[in-house]
Amino acid sequence: MIFASDNWAGAHPAVSDHLAANSGGYATAYGNSEVDARVAKTFCDIFEREVGVYFVSTGTAANSLSMTALARPAGVAFAHAEAHMIADEGGAPEYLAGGLRLCPVDGALGRMDPTMLEEAIGRYPAAFLHSGQPAAVSITQATEIGTVHSLDDIDTIAGIARRHGLPLHMDGARFANALVALDTTPAEMTWKRGVDIVSFGATKNGCWCAEAIVVMEPDKHEALPFLRKRAAQLFSKSRFVALQFEAYFRDDLWLSTARHSNAMAARLAEAFRASNAVRLAWEPQANEVFAIMSRERAENFRRRGAIFHPWATPRGYEGVGADETICRFVTSFATTVEDVDGFTRLLAS
Repeated sequence: MIFASDNWAGAHPAVSDHLAANSGGYATAYGNSEVDARVAKTFCDIFEREVGVYFVSTGTAANSLSMTALARPAGVAFAHAEAHMIADEGGAPEYLAGGLRLCPVDGALGRMDPTMLEEAIGRYPAAFLHSGQPAAVSITQATEIGTVHSLDDIDTIAGIARRHGLPLHMDGARFANALVALDTTPAEMTWKRGVDIVSFGATKNGCWCAEAIVVMEPDKHEALPFLRKRAAQLFSKSRFVALQFEAYFRDDLWLSTARHSNAMAARLAEAFRASNAVRLAWEPQANEVFAIMSRERAENFRRRGAIFHPWATPRGYEGVGADETICRFVTSFATTVEDVDGFTRLLAS
């Protein structure tokens, strides 16, 4: 009963098999192979426009290089206060972007609050030399706590960014989970709403190591290939990243794996709703479920074989008792009905 993280899951057999079947022979290096070109075309088809695609090794690299591409001198980027790039990336975005500052913006349940975003941008007048200048806005989709920005949410935030002349970045480490939760298309969730650049994650959803920066207007970011090289993120054998994406997109595997992990999260949430001892912290929308329980009960579940992690109480969230904790349960393509039902029996006992 492993609910620690979707990073703990292995690779989907279709991805592993495709890598194994194509691991021999020779291919042009540094992103110039035939499979690289095929996958770039697939990205364009998926997003319904010509996009620039740059493979990187991790979501942190994707976020950091996206910020680097959008950085301005003395620049300030605005992200949710609990966004991964603020809370969990060890200063990598600021480091790689040459001193870009990240300004936290609050918002309930992981979603950026538009009014607070306006206020935050207003604290950095572009003409005031000493405060620095606004450079970008970033939203996380799905959020760090398993919620999703609606299309209207993205529209609103993109409108604010446009009014201030700021590009909009989307951290899509769980892009597919958000996409199927909204039952929409990549185009509708990104550039049709005003998103300029996406950190497109696949590692959490069945790949071994496949992340990409997707740029909606490549001509505006001609420096990105050089920035990626400088950051040591240009793979010599990038075909092996491309092969993962090729299997990931084939027959819509990426959507079916995301639907499965979301469905397992919904099944787990139902078990929490039915419990008298544990309660949902908030309604999940993607593949992360957060529950409130006593610390003693959480430890008892762990002793009986469940693996999950405690989670810091979100800013402004109330309702967690002194002897209680919020715990995160993450499902993945590898989570089975038996895993969820096994934990449900623990809850009942």
